[in-house]
Amino acid sequence: QFFYRHVLNQHWEWLNIVKPPQVQRLPDILTPAEVSIVISLTHKLRYQVCFLALYSMGLRLGEAISLQVGDIDSQMMQVHIRNAKGGKDRLVPLPQRTLLALRYYWQTHRHPRLIFPGKDGKPDSLIDKGGIQKALKRVIRECNIHKSISPHNLRHSYATHLLEQGLDLRSVQTLLGHNSLNTTARYTRLTTITRKNTALSVNQLTDNLVLKWECNL
Repeated sequence: QFFYRHVLNQHWEWLNIVKPPQVQRLPDILTPAEVSIVISLTHKLRYQVCFLALYSMGLRLGEAISLQVGDIDSQMMQVHIRNAKGGKDRLVPLPQRTLLALRYYWQTHRHPRLIFPGKDGKPDSLIDKGGIQKALKRVIRECNIHKSISPHNLRHSYATHLLEQGLDLRSVQTLLGHNSLNTTARYTRLTTITRKNTALSVNQLTDNLVLKWECNL
């Protein structure tokens, strides 16, 4: 539009473009028991700790592997997530078990700055994303879990499980760093409580019907 109007001095004609409808798919969610099994049966410690960090703090994969020693505040029991999606920082609670796991893993490499350094020995190298994804797919297959699970689904599971425990939607939005509450609200469709309540209401609605033909069944 700028090129036409200010360079060519020609009229810009708007075109009526038909946008295809957006497809909204619900992600697969692991149960807390499945999360425990997946982390426990993961073969390598670095992946175990990474999966725990992803789930227990609701992190995106890029946020987890970029964690630095200085981001971990063991006094306030919180983690500073820097330059997240949209260039925003946020603080997330640090569970005690996650702190212990991060410390234990860090002692295996003692990198002066990074929590999850790469294996090539370069000072700024991070752990390989592809390796994390492959490790998760492998353990999901070995656990005989027939769901489409990626590292990001651990974040989805975190949000869903918090809602099931009664945490309000606004707090979950803050933890995840979502701009819109509508983005967070989709997790309400994934909770077992919501599904049970919905099924109960549907059954009650149907049970109130008076159907004469049923007496012949």
